[in-house]
Amino acid sequence: MARVSEVHVEDEGRLSQSEDLSSMEISSGGMAYNVDLGFAAKVEEISGEDLSRCYYCLKCSAGCPSALAMTYRPAEMVRLVQLGLKDELLSSPSIWYCLHCETCGARCPNEISIARLTQTLRQMAMEEKGEDLKGEAGIQALRTLGENILTTHNISADDNSHRLMWSENLEQVPRGLEREKGARTLYFVGCVSSFFPMTYVIPQAFVQILEAAGESFTALGGEEWCCGYPLLMAGMGTQAGETIGHNVAQVRELGAERVVTTCPACYHMWKHFYPEILGEDLGVEVVHSTQVLAELLEQDRLKLKSMPNRTTYHDPCDLGRKNDLYDPPRRVLQGIPGLSFGEMSDNRQDALCCGGGGNVETFNPDLVGELSQRRFRQALETEAQIIVSACPQCERTLTAEARREKARVKVMDLVELVWRALDTAE
Repeated sequence: MARVSEVHVEDEGRLSQSEDLSSMEISSGGMAYNVDLGFAAKVEEISGEDLSRCYYCLKCSAGCPSALAMTYRPAEMVRLVQLGLKDELLSSPSIWYCLHCETCGARCPNEISIARLTQTLRQMAMEEKGEDLKGEAGIQALRTLGENILTTHNISADDNSHRLMWSENLEQVPRGLEREKGARTLYFVGCVSSFFPMTYVIPQAFVQILEAAGESFTALGGEEWCCGYPLLMAGMGTQAGETIGHNVAQVRELGAERVVTTCPACYHMWKHFYPEILGEDLGVEVVHSTQVLAELLEQDRLKLKSMPNRTTYHDPCDLGRKNDLYDPPRRVLQGIPGLSFGEMSDNRQDALCCGGGGNVETFNPDLVGELSQRRFRQALETEAQIIVSACPQCERTLTAEARREKARVKVMDLVELVWRALDTAE
């Protein structure tokens, strides 16, 4: 680093400044720290977060589910940005342990989003320190995930033309399921439900509900590409433009009035990031399946039979804290005859994350099990027979935990529960 000044700090320290005054190096006690004087301004510009509002109350760190695994907890990440310790932070695994659950944002008195911050830091790490990070197994796994999405248009590198494979097990495939022009509703299935057999039941149940309600709907089939959210989480958000543009163009071509998803991450991406990244209004309504189910029940378009079961509900982070959709799923549960419902001790805005978000499962699979265990045990405390959620990833993580614990409890998506309650369902 070229220097124009070099001064002693006390007896054992040294401060050196770069020629262009953009950075300086502080040496003390045998340690050297490079300070990037423009780091904080750049992070704030990209993330849209005003970090000067942080007064270090530590509520974000206290509530963070991943904090114990982090070298730098959320509040410390903010401080490192403010201090310009760019190399220290971008090289730390801490930025990849963020679940993007927004527990921190819900507790922050100034509504600073650590999720937005870590999204920016991940992007900068991949773009500016890519070569240095290559040796990290977790980073390599994220790179592979990103390459899968960019080349095969899904997270699992499957043949994308098989996106409707789940429909092959239906007794009767709904008419117009694939690319029906003029359908009112476009069902955006998402990668997890399209390619992970454990969650096939979610789209299978949902299309049968829509059909029973007489809803006009279709899906994109092989022309549905990954929503792009995993690219943002992998620090590759700048490469998501093509997949976003493709999906929006496909929906417009079919002339659908609304896009409905059963995946909260897809919903969040379509609802917020798509118009933000494209810089334009999508021209279609974006809704989640829980809203559609509540609407169908309120319009008396579904006939349900009694289900005398005890249930509890797990709020998905992308649906609850990020989008404030707490009431629609609870209205649906209340609309099922005979069903009893009990809340977990932490619910709605305070709901614990299941551990399945933020691409953490890709970066460090072991951490996910520890987090899902906490949430699963809260569910068991309600003595529920069925743990209901509204997210394929939540269903995967909580089902895996139920199997590990050998618990006699079912984990079920809300659409599956409603489908089982239909008079026509077996």
